[in-house]
Amino acid sequence: MLVLLPPSEGKAASGRGAPLKPEGLSLQGLAEARAAVLDELVELCAADEEKAREVLGLSEGLRGEIAKNTELRTAGARPAGEIYTGVLYDALDLASLDAAAKKRAARSLLVFSGLWGAVGVTDRIPSYRCSMGVKLPGLGALGAYWRDPMAKVLPEAAGTGLVLDLRSSAYASAWKPKGDVAERTATVRVLHAPTRKVVSHFNKATKGRIVRSLLTAGSAPAGPAELVDVLRDLGYVVEVEGPAKAGRPWNLDVLVDEIH
Repeated sequence: MLVLLPPSEGKAASGRGAPLKPEGLSLQGLAEARAAVLDELVELCAADEEKAREVLGLSEGLRGEIAKNTELRTAGARPAGEIYTGVLYDALDLASLDAAAKKRAARSLLVFSGLWGAVGVTDRIPSYRCSMGVKLPGLGALGAYWRDPMAKVLPEAAGTGLVLDLRSSAYASAWKPKGDVAERTATVRVLHAPTRKVVSHFNKATKGRIVRSLLTAGSAPAGPAELVDVLRDLGYVVEVEGPAKAGRPWNLDVLVDEIH
């Protein structure tokens, strides 16, 4: 099983660990593309703070994020699962998983990123600011920039099992499963049951809880249909829309009343 996650907008501080080692990141087929984004982002933030703030879409209060980006090569690096914070990652709570569940997380979770393309939760990265919606002056819109490198690397990473796609739309634009991989892919939408509307907090927290439930239970569904059964056994209310035709993913709605 491969689980695709969005990053968090806010991130924990880098800390004082050893700096980034690009050769140590997962998906080394993305190395050249990562280096190009890193080079341009660091150069942009070091050369013109005001332009960098505009390009990155940062408010005046987040100006300090620009300085942080200038130090990406020398700042301390921590596991990505510690760098990413926010509602989804609070609900997932990787740090409190038992040893077996942590190993499953290291094997199966990929976090998409405007800067790195995608990283594993144990990959050591510094804290940064660069969303997938950014349009860098030299490389262009990052969602489009990553499509070709991802198309070459992600099908192999997906293997022959289930792909559980929990990404937001901006990050989903960087790689869309095709062919047989798409047929093994399940996308999840979380709806507030009384209103049947997507509510950000319900959506993010429930996705984190779903991943935690699967990791804790040791579940590895072989495909979308089996995933539906597993989620229902774990207590989730799931509605299913099978693919309209071959080569399309399954769409799952998880209905929630409230988050505890």
